[in-house]
Amino acid sequence: MKKILYTLMALAALSLTSCNEDLLNTNPTDKVSGETMLQTTDGGYMALNGMIRFFWQWGKTTTGNYHQCFGPQSYNLMADLMGEDMVMSAQGSGWFWFDYLYNVKSRWNSTTWRPYDAWNYYYTIISNANYIINGKEGMKGATDDIDYIIGNAYAFRAYAYAYCAMTFARSYIGHEDRLSIPIYTEPTFAGTSGKARSTNREVFAQAMNDINEAISLLGTKAQQHCSHFDQYVANGLKARIALYMGDYQVAHDAAAIAVKGGSFAFDKDFHYNDATDKSVLWGAEIIQAQGTTNPQFLVHMDIRYNNGGGYGGKARKCASAWLYNKMASSDARTKWWNYEALESTGKIKGYQQWKFLFADPSNTYTGADHIFMRAPEMQLIIAETACRLGNESEAKSALNELMKTRQEDYDCSAKTGTALGKLTTDETGSLLEEIILQRRIELWGEYGRVYDIKRLRQGFKRTADMGHPVAALLNSLHTDDPETFDWVLTFPSKEIDANDLILQNPTGSYPTNEDLEGDDPSKAPKKE
Repeated sequence: MKKILYTLMALAALSLTSCNEDLLNTNPTDKVSGETMLQTTDGGYMALNGMIRFFWQWGKTTTGNYHQCFGPQSYNLMADLMGEDMVMSAQGSGWFWFDYLYNVKSRWNSTTWRPYDAWNYYYTIISNANYIINGKEGMKGATDDIDYIIGNAYAFRAYAYAYCAMTFARSYIGHEDRLSIPIYTEPTFAGTSGKARSTNREVFAQAMNDINEAISLLGTKAQQHCSHFDQYVANGLKARIALYMGDYQVAHDAAAIAVKGGSFAFDKDFHYNDATDKSVLWGAEIIQAQGTTNPQFLVHMDIRYNNGGGYGGKARKCASAWLYNKMASSDARTKWWNYEALESTGKIKGYQQWKFLFADPSNTYTGADHIFMRAPEMQLIIAETACRLGNESEAKSALNELMKTRQEDYDCSAKTGTALGKLTTDETGSLLEEIILQRRIELWGEYGRVYDIKRLRQGFKRTADMGHPVAALLNSLHTDDPETFDWVLTFPSKEIDANDLILQNPTGSYPTNEDLEGDDPSKAPKKE
């Protein structure tokens, strides 16, 4: 039996992090070992906040290409660019361009590209969470503090398992018993034996068990910092996971709790750079001592920032013309984009985004918070799940309540039904389609569009009329087929070489040799 790839920096993260009284500072310290740290709740908070800092750190998951690897917002941007609603006007400095072109799966042999980056990221979180959870019995301190620390660890593990599976496996719906990713619930180290890929059903059951345990432990305890989980954020994550699984009643009920933690009023001056905004349920408040320059989300989005490469200006992120034109002129969200020249020649124009901006484009250390979850998403989940459960009156009421804050004359009362087109641009006129459309507009740049395309079992096509460059039309792929592996990442060779129980995902749209690649459990290598 070969050994798993990763020590995953678990001991390093637990032994090299600290925090101050308000839980914001996670500056390194080498004075406390991992085992000693978890003996007290003070140390438990140090470990928890060290893991949380990984949600915006860069340069920790790959040996190169650091500027496109900086936690959840980088993967959300990756997944948005893999869809049809976000246009990347040019290659620019190269960051995210290869995600947009679907040109990363073949780079599984490299330690500088997306397969290695995403795999390392999610399993680092899983490993660190396992260490914290395993330390519960020996941790001394107030019970409420222990429950809060361990509850957060379970929530972070649930997050990592769900999103890793969403990245490295086909959709849950339709592939429940196909292979997904391995499950580890005990602390891992360099000598730990590797495990085979579990099925989607098993992985998402683990994620749901974890988030339910988190909710139980967190109870009604107040969120100590916006980067932590509380009952609202934990239920928000539960709603996301259940929605992806098609467990609509569970998703509905969890979202109904989560939405109470924030506001979905529309603020035209909010540019998604302040985690303390009333709409934000979960985010990372970046202080100057912990900020970064180029490797962060807003640098890739805000065209006004021109220092050190000006990534947003060189490779502009735009809404597709198709999506933009679905908004009424009275919709305040039209201000999130502006039709303007994308090149100095003025020959190419597109719907340049203005949704995500620095508070001060000359200062990337402040006014540049990371935002992971907002209340409007929860309201949209309530609307979608109510519709799917046959309660159209509730669905319409929920959608109208949200949309009236964006478009005063909005009314979806005439819509009905749950029909969706084969392609995302095939229109049926149904109520469910209208809810999904408003979700596409509202969460543009925030959630990761391809995750929704996968769970909805739709396909998509890009066109030049949408604004996509010719190089990004994906004509050689099969993104019009929900069964495709196009949007499923390959496992890094480091993992394949270290763990002989891993069956590789196809590098193309479909397996070319099902004995060597794919997600068929009968083809998986067996434990000797």
